[in-house]
Amino acid sequence: MECLAIVAASYGRRTTAAALSAGLPVHGQQMASPAVFVRAADRIGMTARMVRRSLKEIIESPNLPCILVLKNNHACILRGRGKSGVEVLFPETPDAPVDLTPAALQERFADYAFFVRPRANLDGRAGPAEIEPGRDWFWSALWRYRKIYYEVAVAAVMVNLLAIASPLFTMNVYDRVVPNAAFSTLWFLAVGVFVAYLFDFTLKNLRAHFVDTAGRKADNLISARIFEHMLAMKMAARPPSVGVHASNLKEFETLRDFFTSATIVAVIDFPFLLLFIALIAVIAGPLAFIPLVMVPIVMGVGMLLQKPLNRTIKESMREGSYKAGLIFETLSGLETIKVQAAEGHMQRKWEEMTEQSARTNVKARAISSFGINFAVFMSNITSTAMIVFGTYQISEHQMTMGALVASVVLSGRAMAPLASIAGLLTKFAQSRESLERLNELMKAPVERPANQTFISMPVMKGRIDFKDVVFRYPKQKTPALNNINFVIEPGDHVGVIGAVGSGKTTIERLILNLYQPDSGSIQVDGVDVRQIDPADLRRNIGVVQQFPYLFFGSVRENITLGHESVPDTTVLRAADMAGVMSFLRDSEAGLETQIGERGENLSGGQRQAIAIARALLYDPPILLLDEPTASIDPGSERRLYGHLKEMIKGKTILLVTHKSAVLGLVDKLILMDRGRIIAAGPRDEIIQKLQAGAYRSAGSGGAPNE
Repeated sequence: MECLAIVAASYGRRTTAAALSAGLPVHGQQMASPAVFVRAADRIGMTARMVRRSLKEIIESPNLPCILVLKNNHACILRGRGKSGVEVLFPETPDAPVDLTPAALQERFADYAFFVRPRANLDGRAGPAEIEPGRDWFWSALWRYRKIYYEVAVAAVMVNLLAIASPLFTMNVYDRVVPNAAFSTLWFLAVGVFVAYLFDFTLKNLRAHFVDTAGRKADNLISARIFEHMLAMKMAARPPSVGVHASNLKEFETLRDFFTSATIVAVIDFPFLLLFIALIAVIAGPLAFIPLVMVPIVMGVGMLLQKPLNRTIKESMREGSYKAGLIFETLSGLETIKVQAAEGHMQRKWEEMTEQSARTNVKARAISSFGINFAVFMSNITSTAMIVFGTYQISEHQMTMGALVASVVLSGRAMAPLASIAGLLTKFAQSRESLERLNELMKAPVERPANQTFISMPVMKGRIDFKDVVFRYPKQKTPALNNINFVIEPGDHVGVIGAVGSGKTTIERLILNLYQPDSGSIQVDGVDVRQIDPADLRRNIGVVQQFPYLFFGSVRENITLGHESVPDTTVLRAADMAGVMSFLRDSEAGLETQIGERGENLSGGQRQAIAIARALLYDPPILLLDEPTASIDPGSERRLYGHLKEMIKGKTILLVTHKSAVLGLVDKLILMDRGRIIAAGPRDEIIQKLQAGAYRSAGSGGAPNE
């Protein structure tokens, strides 16, 4: 990633390795996989192509610079020919080109290279670019593996052509072999049809393999895109219910099963019913009109069933989402439910939802079963009608017995896809609804739009400036912040106090660019936070939330969350400063101590200490502390106060608190009320005025969500 950042800078796209890898599945210091490298390049408007070539070919290429993959998971940038050989840049020394002989470079070269180029940056005068087929997030994944699907189609064509062998064999045996006792012909035909069956068996297995291969690759790509988009989604676009959101994500499984299973085979087989009907017309004449009439009838009934089926499926999936939301809510708040003796209430809600969902599912299955059974019924009617009319044809010497038998077999082959298609109606309706839901998710705005170039700021001083900031939370009419103006200089220690809901936590969220103001601007070091790369911004800001979320795993994993390659010395320093080691020192497992889901094995103070260690991991110049001592006892609070007093020296601090015990950490105070600043100044001056009753209105509530 360091090499990509250097090459990008040479094309005027300044970024950092941390910004490039943010949100991508890169583990520690390991080299990114080719697919991840391409995704990282795409983020900054560049195309990357991996090639396997000899070093001589690469040196002579006109498309330099390029990134060479070296042995032992290293890389370098080949800029071109140098004074004594070739000029190379190593990411460790980006400003010091090195001249190497081709032989010396060859010893380290791993035979692979990435050619990176910026995409055309057309302005509005060029008009809208023509979108190639499959540019949509879902269809583009399938389009990428179109060659495999072409192979599936070719295999399907061959399988359906070989299906003709069986009825033709039967017809010839009845019409030529049996009347003439031509046993040599019988064995000749038998060998031929056996070979056809052998090819049919092989092609069906190949077809299944192709479908599974394409499905697996598309599955990996699409699921990665969905999860990446979910992580990149702006907080303002986040769905209100986590359970419903998780259920919507699960709909991808329905979509995947439809496009990566026998569905593809059934759809490809469908057009061949015309081939079988045409063959019936050749060998049995007018009998072909029977399946020719029956097919549109079955298709028409299937189309009529689509509307009620779609409506029922949509209702069923909505009810399933509600059930998923209730399950998530119940499991998350199980302790509260037990304390409040609310088990009966939750059980009643669950049973009501389950009963309604069951009724809807029964209705959907009834419609689907009717379509399948009708297709089978019409297939049986077709076979019977052909036998009846064929018998009359034979009696009038217009048809042979073999032709009748072959025609009945072919009619079965012609009607078979209809039964399969009827069975797929339900899956199709579910898949269409799933795709609509996922489309809504993928339309949600993200923090790093593909067409936006951010300012790279790997190092910050810590100046924070709010200018005329007005902000409302989504679907809220009352501003959470209203005309907010203040400046925090580098190294300032500022406390924010006020009533619940006055907007204190919201200020911190806006500094982190988790939400964007409706008007005004928030600047860090003179740059609007909306212009700074989110990875750079948040790497320079340590955050301790009021209710820190800890994940299942060890203490180390929670401190280094997202930064697994951090050295042990750095982790130990942060853990010691935050007081984590004070309760781990006597533990046999130490930093590998398992904390349980959401840190349930720890006390409130221990969870808070881990959150502080997480914030201090990279020694950031800015610290945002939101009620850091809210959930701990007075003794733990005094110890934590001592740790905080030491670690905030030289840093810009914004402390949100209701407790006067920690106000000694700050020099200045901002007093908030109902989304407005009603006072700001030196700490002691504001406290004296509060004690004198100068700000009585500050005791009332404020906007929701704080």
